[in-house]
Amino acid sequence: MAHTVFTQEWLDAQFPADRADAFFDALFGGAEEGAYDIRLCYVGSGKGCADFAFELHQRPGKCLVCSLTYGLPQVFTRHPIINVRGLAAQVAQALGKAPQAASFSLGATQEISAEVHRVPLRITFSD
Repeated sequence: MAHTVFTQEWLDAQFPADRADAFFDALFGGAEEGAYDIRLCYVGSGKGCADFAFELHQRPGKCLVCSLTYGLPQVFTRHPIINVRGLAAQVAQALGKAPQAASFSLGATQEISAEVHRVPLRITFSD
Protein backbone atom coordinates (compact mmCIF):
# COMPACT_ATOMS: atom_id res chain seq x y z
CA MET A 1 0.00 0.00 0.00
CA ALA A 2 2.83 2.45 0.81
CA HIS A 3 3.94 2.60 -2.80
CA THR A 4 0.51 3.87 -3.80
CA VAL A 5 0.42 6.45 -0.98
CA PHE A 6 3.88 7.91 -1.49
CA THR A 7 3.56 9.23 -5.01
CA GLN A 8 5.96 11.96 -6.07
CA GLU A 9 3.04 14.38 -5.93
CA TRP A 10 2.40 13.48 -2.25
CA LEU A 11 6.12 13.72 -1.45
CA ASP A 12 6.40 17.13 -3.14
CA ALA A 13 3.41 18.37 -1.14
CA GLN A 14 5.02 17.26 2.14
CA PHE A 15 8.46 18.58 1.22
CA PRO A 16 7.97 21.39 -1.34
CA ALA A 17 10.81 22.48 -3.61
CA ASP A 18 10.98 25.94 -2.03
CA ARG A 19 12.03 24.43 1.28
CA ALA A 20 15.63 24.25 0.02
CA ASP A 21 15.59 28.03 -0.53
CA ALA A 22 14.21 28.59 2.98
CA PHE A 23 16.91 26.27 4.38
CA PHE A 24 19.71 28.18 2.65
CA ASP A 25 18.20 31.51 3.59
CA ALA A 26 18.27 30.45 7.25
CA LEU A 27 21.83 29.08 7.00
CA PHE A 28 23.47 31.73 4.86
CA GLY A 29 21.12 34.71 4.80
CA GLY A 30 20.24 34.14 1.16
CA ALA A 31 18.82 31.33 -0.94
CA GLU A 32 21.23 32.14 -3.78
CA GLU A 33 24.08 30.75 -1.66
CA GLY A 34 22.65 27.24 -1.85
CA ALA A 35 24.52 24.73 -4.00
CA TYR A 36 21.67 22.24 -4.41
CA ASP A 37 17.93 21.65 -4.53
CA ILE A 38 16.44 19.10 -2.14
CA ARG A 39 13.82 16.57 -3.21
CA LEU A 40 12.18 13.92 -1.06
CA CYS A 41 11.99 10.49 -2.72
CA TYR A 42 10.31 7.25 -1.67
CA VAL A 43 12.64 4.24 -1.73
CA GLY A 44 10.51 1.40 -0.35
CA SER A 45 8.95 -0.20 2.71
CA GLY A 46 9.78 -3.12 4.93
CA LYS A 47 8.33 -4.64 8.06
CA GLY A 48 7.63 -1.76 10.41
CA CYS A 49 9.49 0.87 8.41
CA ALA A 50 9.43 3.06 5.32
CA ASP A 51 12.55 4.24 3.50
CA PHE A 52 12.92 7.61 1.84
CA ALA A 53 15.83 9.79 0.75
CA PHE A 54 16.58 13.46 0.49
CA GLU A 55 18.09 13.84 -2.97
CA LEU A 56 20.41 16.79 -3.39
CA HIS A 57 20.61 18.02 -6.99
CA GLN A 58 23.38 20.42 -7.89
CA ARG A 59 22.25 23.87 -8.94
CA PRO A 60 23.63 25.37 -12.17
CA GLY A 61 26.99 27.04 -11.65
CA LYS A 62 27.40 25.54 -8.16
CA CYS A 63 29.54 22.68 -6.87
CA LEU A 64 27.67 19.98 -4.99
CA VAL A 65 30.86 18.08 -4.16
CA CYS A 66 32.39 21.24 -2.63
CA SER A 67 29.39 21.98 -0.41
CA LEU A 68 30.16 19.60 2.48
CA THR A 69 27.09 17.41 2.10
CA TYR A 70 28.58 14.73 4.35
CA GLY A 71 27.58 16.66 7.49
CA LEU A 72 23.98 16.99 6.38
CA PRO A 73 22.47 14.03 8.28
CA GLN A 74 23.30 15.73 11.59
CA VAL A 75 22.10 19.13 10.32
CA PHE A 76 18.88 17.78 8.81
CA THR A 77 18.08 15.89 12.04
CA ARG A 78 17.90 19.13 14.01
CA HIS A 79 16.95 21.80 11.49
CA PRO A 80 13.39 23.14 11.93
CA ILE A 81 12.94 24.01 8.23
CA ILE A 82 13.82 20.48 7.12
CA ASN A 83 11.61 19.21 9.99
CA VAL A 84 12.31 15.49 9.72
CA ARG A 85 10.31 14.79 12.89
CA GLY A 86 7.24 16.43 11.35
CA LEU A 87 7.80 14.54 8.11
CA ALA A 88 7.91 11.26 10.04
CA ALA A 89 4.58 12.14 11.66
CA GLN A 90 3.06 12.90 8.23
CA VAL A 91 4.24 9.53 6.90
CA ALA A 92 2.74 7.76 9.92
CA GLN A 93 -0.60 9.50 9.38
CA ALA A 94 -0.57 8.62 5.68
CA LEU A 95 -0.19 4.96 6.67
CA GLY A 96 -2.97 5.16 9.27
CA LYS A 97 -0.57 5.05 12.23
CA ALA A 98 -0.31 7.34 15.21
CA PRO A 99 2.22 10.13 14.60
CA GLN A 100 3.87 9.49 17.97
CA ALA A 101 4.57 5.89 16.85
CA ALA A 102 7.06 7.15 14.24
CA SER A 103 10.77 7.59 14.80
CA PHE A 104 13.43 8.33 12.22
CA SER A 105 17.09 7.97 11.43
CA LEU A 106 19.21 9.52 8.72
CA GLY A 107 22.00 7.55 7.09
CA ALA A 108 25.34 8.76 5.80
CA THR A 109 25.33 10.89 2.67
CA GLN A 110 25.78 8.83 -0.49
CA GLU A 111 27.40 10.26 -3.60
CA ILE A 112 25.29 9.02 -6.52
CA SER A 113 27.23 11.25 -8.95
CA ALA A 114 29.06 14.58 -8.85
CA GLU A 115 25.67 16.25 -9.43
CA VAL A 116 23.45 14.13 -7.15
CA HIS A 117 23.92 13.12 -3.52
CA ARG A 118 21.42 11.28 -1.35
CA VAL A 119 20.73 11.30 2.39
CA PRO A 120 18.81 8.12 3.34
CA LEU A 121 15.85 8.53 5.72
CA ARG A 122 14.31 5.55 7.51
CA ILE A 123 11.05 6.00 9.38
CA THR A 124 10.27 3.23 11.85
CA PHE A 125 6.92 2.56 13.53
CA SER A 126 6.63 1.24 17.07
CA ASP A 127 3.07 -0.09 16.80
